[in-house]
Amino acid sequence: MYFKIKSEAQEALKKAVNQLDCEFEDEIKLEFPPNPELGDLASTVSFQLAKHLRKAPNLIAPELVEKTELPEIFEKVEATGPYVNFFINHDIFAKQLLDSVNEDYGQLDKVYEKIILEHTSANPNGPLHIGHIRNSILGDSLRRLLTMAGREVDTQYYVNDMGRQLAMIVFGMEELGLKLEDQPSEKIDHKVGELYFKVNQILKEDDSLSDVVDATIRKYEGGPSELDEKFEYAVNSCLEGVKETLKRMNIIHDAFVWEGQFVRTGIVDKITQELYEIGYARKEDVLYLDLTEYDIDKHLVLRRADGTSLYSTRDIAYHIYKCKKCDKVLDIFGSDHKLAAKQVSIALEILEVTEPNDDKMEVIFYEFITLPEGSMSTRRGVFISVDELMDEAVSRAKEEITSRRPDLDEATIDEIAEDIGIGAIRYYIARLSPEKHITFKWDEALSFERGCASIQYAHARACKLLKKAQEKNGIDLDNIVVEDNWSLDDIEKELVKLIAKFPSLIEDSANIKRVHPVAQYCQDLAGAFNRFYKAEQVIGSDVENARLILVEKARITLRNALDILGVNAPEMM
Repeated sequence: MYFKIKSEAQEALKKAVNQLDCEFEDEIKLEFPPNPELGDLASTVSFQLAKHLRKAPNLIAPELVEKTELPEIFEKVEATGPYVNFFINHDIFAKQLLDSVNEDYGQLDKVYEKIILEHTSANPNGPLHIGHIRNSILGDSLRRLLTMAGREVDTQYYVNDMGRQLAMIVFGMEELGLKLEDQPSEKIDHKVGELYFKVNQILKEDDSLSDVVDATIRKYEGGPSELDEKFEYAVNSCLEGVKETLKRMNIIHDAFVWEGQFVRTGIVDKITQELYEIGYARKEDVLYLDLTEYDIDKHLVLRRADGTSLYSTRDIAYHIYKCKKCDKVLDIFGSDHKLAAKQVSIALEILEVTEPNDDKMEVIFYEFITLPEGSMSTRRGVFISVDELMDEAVSRAKEEITSRRPDLDEATIDEIAEDIGIGAIRYYIARLSPEKHITFKWDEALSFERGCASIQYAHARACKLLKKAQEKNGIDLDNIVVEDNWSLDDIEKELVKLIAKFPSLIEDSANIKRVHPVAQYCQDLAGAFNRFYKAEQVIGSDVENARLILVEKARITLRNALDILGVNAPEMM
């Protein structure tokens, strides 16, 4: 709706500008004023015109106001200093808005841009742990946001099947007689992690066994052998458990791309040879990429002394693969990957896959997430897995729901607790910009007053109110009409304006590729709805239809906003 009124305000200002004696073809800018007393939309066009008219902006604004023919949707337009401020006629605006909000509200028109978004991509040597979860949540939430903003998004998990860690697992099974089924955990990815931990301990005690692991890597990378089945078994076993974890967290990838394919098809050899022939790759004990002319002192090693490739080499091949299949490559990496990402980016420029300073590739770096000391422990004392994090969150949520709603049966409590627990993790991580470090605090994450649960509770409240109206009065929301005498008060105006901002929020957030503004919007919308819920009579009021429709549209908007964050909106709490 704000797209529409922005367009009308821009058109009215454009006609007013045309009446001034100047040539002006720039886009007329509009923004939301920081204070609602200054209007609903404000334009800085006077600043843009100042150089053309050779006049101070505060003198231009009154002239524009005088010449502006006001569209019906606006109540008035005023000049406040250099700003031109538009005030919406909320009675007209609200009715038009409520008519425009449907089940898909927020879905923008198709943008012809295909994005390959890589996220998570954890090594297949154990379960996902707390160090991975921010990557997964940022990546999946971005996928949802960009899809709602009209982009075509393909999410990929890059599987490191040729790394040393996996070779250690295969070595453990082949040479040490360790078996996954003998490990104590029930979940398969945890069994893989336990086996890897045991092999790691054995290698620490006997350095000579490292040579056997190195030989295992060379044999697997060298081509088809009897090891292939063992490597695939280890990888697929771990991924089976990882996929279960991601699914519970409401995360699904479109594709799992194995890095081994880039070695087996000869692409890695072709790339290293090309870099050597054009003079950027140097060979001493190892083959490395010399990037000193790009002000990077650390060399990018392409091949070890024994001829095997490194993750970085295969990563270059993978990024070439992605660049050929989309308009934009988007990666989610931890902040410790900044140097590696820069090296890969420069390698692609050298190979002329990308152009310098173009926007074909973009990386979103995030800081890490930790738990306060002593707030949670693991059975093994090695790391905190995402499975344990989810179990703990759901358990705490269940305890809270049980104390608040002793009338509910256990199955219902379990379902609600799952929504609240998983939602708490996703929301708590998504609410901060990726550049900020997160310390995960349970009392904040699971707060029914401030956390995600408070937002989910607003949705449940709306559902309860609508159900009550349907049961009491047989209300059919699809066939009721807003009363002619509905004149909005300040609380209703606040809620209507927030609902109206949702599509423009999606566009703005997608353009900067950040999801934390959506999380803040959810909190703001839930707060506005709760104020409306407490202050206004709905059922039995003179404008019952209008307020019921407003409740329904707020519910839809809140549900769709939460869905961008991968958070379920329960109908009961």
